[in-house]
Amino acid sequence: MSTAYDVAIAGGGLGSAALAKNMAEQGARVLVIEHEKQFKDRVRGEVMFPWGYAEARALGVADCLAEAGGHHLNWLDTYVSSDLVEHREVIPSTTHQLPFLACYHPAMQESLLKAAAAAGATVRRGAAVREVRPGAPAEMVIEEDRRLETITARLVVGAEGRSSLVRSSAHFPVLRDPEDMMIAGILLEDVPAAEDTLQGIYNFALGHLVVIGPQGGGRVRMYLCYHDRTQARFQGSGDLARFVEGCKKTGASAALFEDARQIGPLATFGCAHSWVDHPYRDGVALVGDTATSSDPTWGQGLSLTLRDARVLRDHLMRTDDWDAAGHAYANEHDGYAGRLHAFHQWMTAMYLETGPDADARRARAMPLIAQDPSRQPDALFVGPDLPVDEAARKRFFGED
Repeated sequence: MSTAYDVAIAGGGLGSAALAKNMAEQGARVLVIEHEKQFKDRVRGEVMFPWGYAEARALGVADCLAEAGGHHLNWLDTYVSSDLVEHREVIPSTTHQLPFLACYHPAMQESLLKAAAAAGATVRRGAAVREVRPGAPAEMVIEEDRRLETITARLVVGAEGRSSLVRSSAHFPVLRDPEDMMIAGILLEDVPAAEDTLQGIYNFALGHLVVIGPQGGGRVRMYLCYHDRTQARFQGSGDLARFVEGCKKTGASAALFEDARQIGPLATFGCAHSWVDHPYRDGVALVGDTATSSDPTWGQGLSLTLRDARVLRDHLMRTDDWDAAGHAYANEHDGYAGRLHAFHQWMTAMYLETGPDADARRARAMPLIAQDPSRQPDALFVGPDLPVDEAARKRFFGED
């Protein structure tokens, strides 16, 4: 059995649903294949930075995020151990004049996938992609109820995350940084954290970072970032006490945990950045974590996914030559994703590396940044369009 579409998308997450909604609204025949019939908490990113929020608005999905319980955070508190070193008001201090947005990931996915279907996209849940064949048209083989079906499409999009079958089936080579940092995350409630404030707590001696992202109503997603060589992974409720101790050792207040209750899984993931150079060929495009899985330490994954969806949409809408549009998207993606990758490496070197060289680097650079904050590129807030060149690197590290 064969069915033809303009766009066939593997994965029903944030980027794929946003792209499906936009393309369906333009009259394209769109298919979305999502293997999960009900989304579950898998400890995925839930804080969107201001530039990502701007991308959501450009894609027309900001209302979907609000309907999913999107919670605004207009302050960033940065601590070194237990000392508050920055209390930043986000809206007036950033280019896009927008706050952080925190949203429970399963609710976010459900809301956007519902919007894609309402726009006219065909959404099939409980089906699985088994193979992708690049070409003109490209083909996607799916399995549903033990029956195989071949879908042809002008464009197949892989958006199923870092373990993408589309990516492997279409033979895109994956590049990867060495493994070092790990990130453990959990969802807690009854946490007395300021509900309008994202908190980041650094411990330079340990190379640790705790991130506290409130979702409203006393519920927070909490992350502990640490070097993989320093301790075992945190996994399951039996590791909750050890996770809490790790957060407190980093500098998080013990008061945060006095009445806290676990309401989601505790899991740990590697933070190594992975990517595909030029994520398009022969009718197959990759977006989101499938194209570039950025280091989750710095919280840019949701924003980068929406940037991919918006850029691919824009190129597809400019021309009937979708092969040229795919290559144009991939070229643009390589530029902004590469700049973000470089900036993440700088941030890790400055704030999470340990040892005498790292201490000397901070001793030289951080007083200069305190005097002139513009020395640190504001890419986490503004997005990956700032220059990340040798002059910017030297200025950040106080080598100019």
